[in-house]
Amino acid sequence: MTLIKHTDNHYYNVARKNVRKYRLEAKLTQQALADLTDLSMHFISEIESTKKEKTFSIATLGRISDALNIPLSKFFQED
Repeated sequence: MTLIKHTDNHYYNVARKNVRKYRLEAKLTQQALADLTDLSMHFISEIESTKKEKTFSIATLGRISDALNIPLSKFFQED
């Protein structure tokens, strides 16, 4: 069995893509999601951006998960 090794950035990028995907499916703007999570719109924007490579905590992702009513595990599922 071959072990697949991903960089930290890989996991962040999977989560970033899914935050944006589920936010758009919920028909929420970044500002609306920020309001629901008590995070700033700027921080939501940085989380979703693959250019900034901003890190974020599991607790932050949990707040987003709660706001979108999406199980936390969904943010780590790759297409």
